Amino acid sequence: MTMSQQPPSRRDARPPASRFSAMFRRTTPAAWLGFAIVVLYGLIALFAPLIAPYGEAQVVSSVPFAPWSQSFLFGTDQLGRDVFSRMIYAARNTIAISLAATVLTFAVGTTLGIVSAVAGGIVDMVISRIVDAVMALPQLIVILVLLSVVGSSVVSLIVIIGIADATNVFRLSRSVAMNVAVMDFVEDARVRGESLTWIVFHEVLPNILSTLVAEFGMRFCFVVLTISALSFLGLGIQPPTADWGSMVRENATLISYGDVTPLLPAAAIAVLAIGVNFVVDWFLHYASGLRDDQ
Repeated sequence: MTMSQQPPSRRDARPPASRFSAMFRRTTPAAWLGFAIVVLYGLIALFAPLIAPYGEAQVVSSVPFAPWSQSFLFGTDQLGRDVFSRMIYAARNTIAISLAATVLTFAVGTTLGIVSAVAGGIVDMVISRIVDAVMALPQLIVILVLLSVVGSSVVSLIVIIGIADATNVFRLSRSVAMNVAVMDFVEDARVRGESLTWIVFHEVLPNILSTLVAEFGMRFCFVVLTISALSFLGLGIQPPTADWGSMVRENATLISYGDVTPLLPAAAIAVLAIGVNFVVDWFLHYASGLRDDQ
């Protein structure tokens, strides 16, 4: 029997409408702001071709670094491309690649972490030592070396970052899964002869899901920052594909002339990270409140 199958508390017995009402009552102004930011970024990413006034790589001006104007809201870059349009397309590219890499990170890290905690013994020791060996190396340097070897394609970015960052998720999922794996309902499942896969996905995973969901938001922010840093160094998303990190590098010259244009992509990254963190903080407080009510 999982925790979710135990006798329901008074709060659990409420109808779904009451639970949703309670959830919204716990929503703080910061959480609403976070939700608004995340939804706004999501809409921009989904409808980038409809929102952007110009194409992603379209040269629209013969004047490089043209100033802000009605035609070019944030001016143009070193090739005469519209900075505003490229920032919109960069939202689509950065968010999509970061989301894919984060999903891969959790698919690998969570699966290995829970299996390691539930199986124990030699399985746990082997997996943990391999992860320890990988974590002993500086993560950013490992990513840089691998990208320089295999190339900076979108697929290689997702796979390399996803697997490299999975070690952190492994540690978290193993830690929380070990607390659940020793509980009576997991022992009952073993006695019944349930398979390891069944125990992992039916007994352990549902009871650590809230922790993993909160960590997903934090890891997503970390991946966005990592991809932007790699693009700034020239090993991330490659031109002419728009990316916030590469846009900072391409327009960095303007800083010398007092132009804040290079700071706009950096601000876009910061605002997204703040919004996600607001949502994660709200989710943690909400999940904690549910446990207290029970």
